[in-house]
Amino acid sequence: MMGKDVEEVSASLVREYLSRKGLKKTIARMDEELPRTNSSINNRSDLRRILHLEDFRDLLTAINIHLLHRLSESSVSQVIVPSRTPSEIMRKSFAVHPDSERSEYCSSSSQDSLLTVSKEGFPSEKKVVDTDSQKNRSSRIRRGIMAGPIASPFTGDECSQSDMISVLSCLIQALKEIIFGSPLACFTEEWKQQNFTFSDTPGLKYGIVQKKGGPCGVLAAVQACVLQKLLFEESSNDSLVSNVLRTKCLSQALADILWRAGNMKRATVAISLFTPVGRYKSDGILEMITYVTMETLDDLTSVLEQHIRQFESGPFGCILLTVSAILSRTIATIQSDMDVPTSTLIGAHGYCTQELVNLLLCGWAVSNVFDDEMKLDSGNGNFTLLKGIKAHCNIGLLSLFEHYNICKVGSHLKTPKFPIWVVCSESHFSVLFCPSEDLATDHCREEEFDLYYYDGLANQQEPIRLTVCESFPLDSDLIPPLELCIRTK
Repeated sequence: MMGKDVEEVSASLVREYLSRKGLKKTIARMDEELPRTNSSINNRSDLRRILHLEDFRDLLTAINIHLLHRLSESSVSQVIVPSRTPSEIMRKSFAVHPDSERSEYCSSSSQDSLLTVSKEGFPSEKKVVDTDSQKNRSSRIRRGIMAGPIASPFTGDECSQSDMISVLSCLIQALKEIIFGSPLACFTEEWKQQNFTFSDTPGLKYGIVQKKGGPCGVLAAVQACVLQKLLFEESSNDSLVSNVLRTKCLSQALADILWRAGNMKRATVAISLFTPVGRYKSDGILEMITYVTMETLDDLTSVLEQHIRQFESGPFGCILLTVSAILSRTIATIQSDMDVPTSTLIGAHGYCTQELVNLLLCGWAVSNVFDDEMKLDSGNGNFTLLKGIKAHCNIGLLSLFEHYNICKVGSHLKTPKFPIWVVCSESHFSVLFCPSEDLATDHCREEEFDLYYYDGLANQQEPIRLTVCESFPLDSDLIPPLELCIRTK
């Protein structure tokens, strides 16, 4: 194609991308600054024919690849050169668990060929790393170009377009299997609509609002981490909680959650919205997510600050964090964390499982809340290993299930580093906290103290303060569930 033709094709690809995103105002502005001409390509069929693409899915992938290659040309801070094609990598990386039909998304055991998820969303092997200066990388982040490992562009014999589609399809299906247990399942409307929007109610500006039931476990975990930042790192009370401050604390809280999930070594962020093939049901969300991997906490925080609006006010904020945490921990590691590798992170009715809550609070997707590990004698000299919380956490957890002797919450969660607890009561997660950090270390000396309770789903109009003392009656049929949870402490 001649230069003018290339320009028209590029303009048409950009318009198609903007149309897919629903950015009508941006398209109108583009038409003002770059008016359409008689040679402009205004028909989708004509665009497919010029690009020699067979169907609409190929067109979507071409747009994705075109934009990602353009981005990589100007923003490569760490170039990862794969030694094999993505299809070969995926054959090595996906294995069937001996006890299930679920495919595992796992990393190589070799330190020299660490499998990572790149910005393009497909795995690549870390072979050669060329790092720019920290100053240059930070300036790119501020300008809106994401830093971190991204795969080098594939051309010619290295990888075909169908290979890339196959790799991305496998990744999305693996995500759905670990989240739902089936690639045919989709996120409910409650999850799709949920983000991390703060309340504007006086006295509750620190609170994240839950719109409908379902993702309360994610919201409560994030709420607790935000309170940690506000109360004990920013030393703020509600009268001083500005929009800027709470957004900053949200960014830092999400960074801490993902950095823990990545074992304090790396983290992956799903920040943006490829159509998969095969036996699969699309929900229009996972298909359009872009992944960025960072290897320092500073880079992670910078990227989250740049894209925090997607989490705070975008329609899929809760889903983006969940996917980010999964990819930061990696699917294979999450499966090894669980007592049963076929467990899921979202259970019946769209509720969060304990594995997902533990992943966000502690960085491990373990299935239990007791301390360390427990061995159960299975007979004939065999033991079943149950995994719990490995160390003291910043945020704690109290459960109504413990009151009914269904589970045992260990001291690693009951006595956290900060006096903040996620409360599991009657199929719902909420938050209990104390503004005084001394309670975390001197709680045994306190005969009476105040706790504050926040439930993002309860449409609170004012703070709820609870005074805890040792003089309450031991038995009563009228004791509310929240008090029963506090008594387990």
